[in-house]
Amino acid sequence: MRLKEKVVLIAGGSGALGQTVTPTFAAAGARVITVDRDPPSAQVTAGHAMKADVTDEADVQRLVKEVMQSQGRIDVLINLVGGFASGSIMETEASLWQRMLTMNLTAAFLLSKAVLPHMVKRGAGRILHVAAWAAVEPFPGAAAYIVSKSSLLALIRVLALELKGSGVTVNGVLPTTIDTPANRASMPQVDPSTWTKPESIAETMIFLASEEASQISGAAIPVGSRSAAKSDGAS
Repeated sequence: MRLKEKVVLIAGGSGALGQTVTPTFAAAGARVITVDRDPPSAQVTAGHAMKADVTDEADVQRLVKEVMQSQGRIDVLINLVGGFASGSIMETEASLWQRMLTMNLTAAFLLSKAVLPHMVKRGAGRILHVAAWAAVEPFPGAAAYIVSKSSLLALIRVLALELKGSGVTVNGVLPTTIDTPANRASMPQVDPSTWTKPESIAETMIFLASEEASQISGAAIPVGSRSAAKSDGAS
């Protein structure tokens, strides 16, 4: 029970990766609240999930306000929101470029900005984002995705610098291709045995959210085989 009674807000908690991360945090004793654009109605009714568009600033502010009213605090923010799209720069439409930036960067910015005043006031908090190993070692054919994930990595580092000494830490994980049903379906010709297991990502995040990681901030931790870096499959 490393996170006993910690209030953990997981954006994208019902997605492919969230289906592993969410129960892992619950098993660690956390009071988990997930947020998605279209969460399962049963979970909303039970009070374990909330509905919000995390790419909309007003909706994010409303979300955080309601969580603060019901829970009194947010100890950990986990951002699993993201998406992948292929295409070179010449092939990428401006609308796709904007969509990748919105999903992979703007959502992270808005969520971080919304929870920070509360965390800084308390002098404690953890913010965790899912970036991608491709942000460190790019590959051709996914320009908008890689640029957006690289920008997320920069956001993590900037936030860590700005929050130094505040008691709030900001870190990221850099998975290679995640072993999800969607990725298996989209790449049936690839052997998934080298892909990143969602459980490995979840356990890394448990550590980063724990007291043992209180002196780690601005880190970007690779998870998975580097040879399998294709997409993060986080959406």
